[in-house]
Amino acid sequence: MATTATIHAHAAPEGFVRKYIFSLDHKVIGLQYYFLALVAVFVGMFLSLLMRVHMIWPTAVLPLVGEIKPETYLSLLTMHGTIMVFFVLTTAPQGGFGNYFLPIQIGAPDMAFPVLNMLSFWTTFIAFITILAAFFVTGGAPLHGWTGYAPLSALSNSGPGEQLGADLWITSIAIFCVASLMGALNFITTVLDLRARGMTMMRLPLTVWAWFITAILGLLAFGVLLSAGILLLLDRNLGTSFYIPLVVVNGQVMGHKGGSPLLWQHLFWFFGHPEVYIAILPGMGVASQLLSTFSRKPIFGYKAMVYAIMAIGFLGFMVWGHHMFMSGMSPYSAFAFSLMTMAIGVPSAIKTFNWLGTIHGGRVRFQTPMLYAIGFVSLFVSGGLSGPFLAQPVLDIPLHDTAFVVGHFHLIMGVAAIFGMFAGTYYWFPKMFGRMMNETWGKIHFFITLIGTYCIFMPMHYLGMAGQPRRYSQFTELNYLHNLIPLNTFMTYAAIITIAAQFIFLFNLIWSMFKGPKASDNPWESTTLEWTTATPPPHDNFGGHTPVVHHGPYEYSVPGAPKDYIMQTDPVTGASH
Repeated sequence: MATTATIHAHAAPEGFVRKYIFSLDHKVIGLQYYFLALVAVFVGMFLSLLMRVHMIWPTAVLPLVGEIKPETYLSLLTMHGTIMVFFVLTTAPQGGFGNYFLPIQIGAPDMAFPVLNMLSFWTTFIAFITILAAFFVTGGAPLHGWTGYAPLSALSNSGPGEQLGADLWITSIAIFCVASLMGALNFITTVLDLRARGMTMMRLPLTVWAWFITAILGLLAFGVLLSAGILLLLDRNLGTSFYIPLVVVNGQVMGHKGGSPLLWQHLFWFFGHPEVYIAILPGMGVASQLLSTFSRKPIFGYKAMVYAIMAIGFLGFMVWGHHMFMSGMSPYSAFAFSLMTMAIGVPSAIKTFNWLGTIHGGRVRFQTPMLYAIGFVSLFVSGGLSGPFLAQPVLDIPLHDTAFVVGHFHLIMGVAAIFGMFAGTYYWFPKMFGRMMNETWGKIHFFITLIGTYCIFMPMHYLGMAGQPRRYSQFTELNYLHNLIPLNTFMTYAAIITIAAQFIFLFNLIWSMFKGPKASDNPWESTTLEWTTATPPPHDNFGGHTPVVHHGPYEYSVPGAPKDYIMQTDPVTGASH
């Protein structure tokens, strides 16, 4: 651990631009990431709503949008997936909450590299603007899916949207990779070098462990995707053949040969599966933090939780091939990937049982952050149970291109991660803005969102087993799927209600920022370092005083202690778990 006094000498900014726009303060940068993700999630939800409406009423002419053609549907699918995965699930938990709270939770005055931190946000912002620009260029947004499979994505004449729109899509992802690499370096260095005195690695909150392992995953994974994207741009614009074999398009032989479409799949999924854990690990950290705090109990098996996070990160790089069972890979390779996929369920199960052990016998406070933490565990388990089915090649091959997979990854990766974001928002809002969010509206939002989520994505498993394909823009004319239309209609109405409920959250968030009741410095009676400082925290987090840590992060219900919790900075009095 290094002392931080000499490393962070930048003074509090004076002008508006340096204070709120090109800020070096990790807290402002965290909020910038958060609000960027908030804009992105509403864009992504709107695109998903258009898809659901088109699936049920394929000939509907919508205001402002017009008639959705099959190629338009595929563009919506591509952009929905890309925006949600990169600019919501990756940006908010790590860039938003991680930037804001990691330095405070380890007792540091800022991130290790404040200028790099600022650059990482603005690079992410440029990436977001670039991908939105794909909607407005000639040909429109690409239709090759969020996975960008070659050779469809590698040939500019392979379909509408595969011209400049596809170039912008690839460029946006490449820029995002650069931003993520800068952020990952910053996170890793900050955790290793800037911890306060007494903050050993085994006294770190599990949120910090989650952000730390996520940063390591990002450092190793985004570089691969960046390289893959550069090669794809070269294939598209300079005539190279990394991904394109000798192929005929629209009756014409393309001037490429010798490339392998499977190379793109390997490179993409070598990033893509760790990306699942980049999205979900911060949510696991937040859930661990909240379940302990609101159960008034120490986390059950702290060290086991830490090692489980490490194991998930390590094994996450060994299972990418389970996305490619359909590609005709060797059965021996498929068996190896299947085995490793089943193995990664072990640390996930350890975390789940430890969460249940934390709640069991606790004096549970069912406040809004706790409800979202419980909802996170519920969705993680529900989505995770279908994972072992897809880990078996013999089952994955018939299920892979069906709605079953859509239901699985939306539950475990998509909505579970978003519930982690909601939990973090309600929990840390008082510290960020000095006010409390409305509990009643928070609980209404929670129950509508949880029930709505299950109504949308749980039926997809049944649709998939019945043979409903994914990525099809229209299936109302298919006789063998005719009996599934009522269930699809039900899911569409559930989606409309669930998306409408998010405006309750948006109103609660914005209204509470200005009109919510004032918050105390520690409204939840938590033990970690962010609750020992002022609300909102000062520029250097601790007002010139570097905290000294004496306890672990989850000292609740300690026998003989004057209160039912001991802050990490409280002096040692003999009472401790």
